[in-house]
Amino acid sequence: MLTRHVLVTGRVQGVGYRAWTRQAAVQRRLVGWVRNLDDGRVEAVLHGDDEDVLDMLDAMLQGPAMAQVDDLQSRAEEAQPSNHFEVRG
Repeated sequence: MLTRHVLVTGRVQGVGYRAWTRQAAVQRRLVGWVRNLDDGRVEAVLHGDDEDVLDMLDAMLQGPAMAQVDDLQSRAEEAQPSNHFEVRG
């Protein structure tokens, strides 16, 4: 099992990026959360099988059709107990 803390930079707010991330994460059986940051970035925590998390990171580089991802940074994170994936604030 792998947990990654993710920060996405670009045109990722106001384009459905959070809802898209939740749907894509649920399809991959991941748990965690996603939220907008005040500085225009999107932050997420992804937890699940290694291959599914890595596949999700690749997908997040593209995002939904209206998004423009300029940068994606991820780092290892300690696993957080959760049984679902949620959109936060």
